[in-house]
Amino acid sequence: MTNYPIAIEPGTDTAAWGIVVPDLPGCFSAGDSREEAIANAAVAVGLWCADRAAQGLPIPPPSTTDDYASHPDYAGWIWTYVNHESPA
Repeated sequence: MTNYPIAIEPGTDTAAWGIVVPDLPGCFSAGDSREEAIANAAVAVGLWCADRAAQGLPIPPPSTTDDYASHPDYAGWIWTYVNHESPA
């Protein structure tokens, strides 16, 4: 099982919770609640990795939240991880 760090942009009354997976370029998701956004991010990571594998492209290894937490693009975002089971 691989744990990818995700950045969570808190939602508001009028905006969804946003998710970015910095290790996987272009992989992002959202949800109406934090829990929904995280669940959707896990699906997005799975689809992103499956697409890469189908193309015969490498899947980047995960980093840690420390690698991104101080990045100015993610100021005020919340960090956690999503699990992804690599295909056998």
